[in-house]
Amino acid sequence: MTPRRSSAIRCAALLGLLAFCSSSLAVDREAMLEEANLLILPRERQLPDVELIDEQGQTVTTDELRDYWYLLFFGFTACPDVCPTTLSDMRRLLSQLPSDVSEQVQVILISADPARDTPEALRTYLGYYRANFKGLTGEIPELQKMSKALGLPFVAATSMEGDYNVSHSSNLAIVGPNGTLRGHIRAPLKLDGLLQFLPQLIEAK
Repeated sequence: MTPRRSSAIRCAALLGLLAFCSSSLAVDREAMLEEANLLILPRERQLPDVELIDEQGQTVTTDELRDYWYLLFFGFTACPDVCPTTLSDMRRLLSQLPSDVSEQVQVILISADPARDTPEALRTYLGYYRANFKGLTGEIPELQKMSKALGLPFVAATSMEGDYNVSHSSNLAIVGPNGTLRGHIRAPLKLDGLLQFLPQLIEAK
């Protein structure tokens, strides 16, 4: 066999391997979406500088969202259905994940209703779930900036009178340990699928 022919065979084999890996990745992404409503972005996205307040009254910036896998969603403490269901599902999910995986995950509720959701209100509300969930609130412009960056829209209330409601996305955003947006968990949540695929995502970094 000539050197040129040998080189051509090696190149063909390498291209075949790359095509196989690419195909496998595509299948995995499709399976994630089908079985877990887990959508992974083709490219990570940097988050803009945003300054919010956590449930302890401390200032938090997007640059501090590092070292954990963050599952963030917009909601509000007076939400009658979606938010309590999401938090209950997240508590169940974390309790069933392997401990070495759940220890890397932090769930954060970002308020879409800062007029009512003070740090104290968030702290009290999240305390009901006894799952170490975190909360963020702040000024509407900063919240809207964060909402746009995460791809989780909400409509700020125009009237603060009575028992008003706030329209917001039911999806969760996934932010990786390097502070970049990695994808979304789409509603309705499929806990069985998330139990299968979320560890794969985390272990792959």
